[in-house]
Amino acid sequence: MRIQFHRSMLSATSDPFATLNDEQRAAVAHRGAPLLVIAGAGTGKTMTLAARVATLVLDGADPNRILLLTFSRRAAQEMAHRAGRLLHGALGLRATQGTPALPWSGTFHAVGARLLREYAGAIGLSPQFTILDRSDAEDLMGWVRQEQGGRERAARPAQRHLHGDLFARGQCLLQRRRSLADHLPLGAGLGGRAEAAVPHLRRRQAAATGARLRRPAAVLAADDAGAGTGDGHLRPLRPCAGRRIPGHQPAAGSDPARAAADGHGLTVVGDDAQSIYSFRAAEVRNILDFPAQFEPPARTVTLTHNYRSTQPILDASNAVIALAAKRHAKDLHSDRTGAKPRLVTVADERAQARWVADEVLRLREGGLKLKQQAVLFRTGHHSAALELELTRRGIPFVKFGGLKFLEAAHVKDLLSVLRWVQNPRGRLAGFRVAQLIPGLGPASARRLLDAMGAADDPRAALRGFKPPAAASADWREWLQAEDELQGTGWPEAIARARRWYEPHLQRLHDDAAVRAADLAQIERIAATFSSRERFLAELTLDPPEATSAEADEPHRDEDYLILSTMHSAKGQEWSAVQILNVVDGCMPADLATGDDSEIEEERRLLYVAMTRAKHHLTLLAPQKFHVTQQAKYGDRHLYGSLTRFIPASIAERHFDREAPAAPHAAVQAAAPLPAIDLMARVRRTF
Repeated sequence: MRIQFHRSMLSATSDPFATLNDEQRAAVAHRGAPLLVIAGAGTGKTMTLAARVATLVLDGADPNRILLLTFSRRAAQEMAHRAGRLLHGALGLRATQGTPALPWSGTFHAVGARLLREYAGAIGLSPQFTILDRSDAEDLMGWVRQEQGGRERAARPAQRHLHGDLFARGQCLLQRRRSLADHLPLGAGLGGRAEAAVPHLRRRQAAATGARLRRPAAVLAADDAGAGTGDGHLRPLRPCAGRRIPGHQPAAGSDPARAAADGHGLTVVGDDAQSIYSFRAAEVRNILDFPAQFEPPARTVTLTHNYRSTQPILDASNAVIALAAKRHAKDLHSDRTGAKPRLVTVADERAQARWVADEVLRLREGGLKLKQQAVLFRTGHHSAALELELTRRGIPFVKFGGLKFLEAAHVKDLLSVLRWVQNPRGRLAGFRVAQLIPGLGPASARRLLDAMGAADDPRAALRGFKPPAAASADWREWLQAEDELQGTGWPEAIARARRWYEPHLQRLHDDAAVRAADLAQIERIAATFSSRERFLAELTLDPPEATSAEADEPHRDEDYLILSTMHSAKGQEWSAVQILNVVDGCMPADLATGDDSEIEEERRLLYVAMTRAKHHLTLLAPQKFHVTQQAKYGDRHLYGSLTRFIPASIAERHFDREAPAAPHAAVQAAAPLPAIDLMARVRRTF
């Protein structure tokens, strides 16, 4: 039975929308024509969208017909939770009374994977298809490249990650051949081979993460009445509210603008100033050009009241982004006051590490927990010197970004077990799992997978396979485990997979005890999902990014400093933020200096990093960078200059500048040490 909600049911004692400001109310109250909400950093975009969903339901919209999309699983859960909480308060419901669910709320990837799974047969996919992560996709491209002709004959053979990157950008780049050479060094020469690889990839029954699957769009477009696809529940999915990552290029079947051609009931929320995902084929023009896609143009509402940062931090951030070539003009403002951000010049990266460690401890002594502080950097290796200094001083930290948790060999092994059981034709997962069995090498694994691929029933071929004699006992154990995994529910199945894999973990890795903690963490994550299919899909599409020196993240009650790449910091906030290496060559990255669009994205990336700070913001600029790997005799160094994104006028007006302290000043001021006859001491020891 469907419960219809209406504004007449509003509680007379409370107004859950009273905290909205005028800009947010304008976005919430808009109806009909398409709406673009330019939501600056910290302006309450999640609350605004949740309030819009709640008011739509109160106006009589069916919650089952609201498509609510965002990019990360955490943001999707937060939006659905806030919308439910607002409805609960608006209706004056008791704590034991539930609020309407939003069954089509989730990430672009999760909703797309759900539709693919439900309608796989209609678009020519096996219902047991596998979603690959990036490294698996690269392995697959290498496999296909060998099938197409073996080794490259070019003077500069393309590495497998270039093939994978090209295919991941396929929809965006292969349609615009002019950009292949711009985005990939060998792109123009690989375009034809990437297109030729598509039939091979389809035969593998695998959908790569970055491969923008287009066939679902045709199914959705042709399914107005639900004819031929079951109960027709695709038909009601006309987006009443949607949120997209700034500048994101969604898969064709998940693009809200395509799902509602006239734009009626469509809401897009984002910020062109935070478009930092071109490596995922995102383009800032998607949000800049959005209003003009409709006739009349979509209405634009801008959110500028920042609830996160102090005004001096916002003044500096506004000045940095104001120099962008193209943008939706806005200046963030706040009711909070505070000190100007600091621009600190240090001698080199080691001095930078010491300064940061000292500052972190100073703030902690002042009452600011380590968890309320973050150190941000452009790329993962920029924190190497700092990590050594923090370790030396015993300051705990967790690093986000850099090496991904799911790329560890033992984690991939366990996930491959689950993937192969789910999809017996999954060649990559099968090849990995088969070789875990002692005595079964690559040649035997290929023979097994060829037999399974050619068979009508791959599981029957699995059971009929004759392994080498040395692998017979372990092969029987695998067959027993595979049979049990087929009949075991979720999440018990992952515990069974762990029991089979743990003896191999002990055999293959000297640090098995440490790696076992990772597998325990994976099992805890799995318990939060309703099915194996959803777990494997969403873990691949929205993986955890935390890494640290420990196998598991520190206990939630412990205090630790946050280290993060700027990309991984998106959507986060901290009381104090320190940004490393704010010099040309690091910010912007040296590889981005040849393209204007990439330079502009680097500017936006710095803006994102600066707007993570609530009360304290410090930018550090080392003067000297040591490059010992280029020196034949002794050390060499390069001098760094302050990033081009902060010209002198902005630095003088919006920052408190600090000159570097004289190195080892305390040592120089001390009395000279007495001379030591080291050789005399050495002679006396013999």
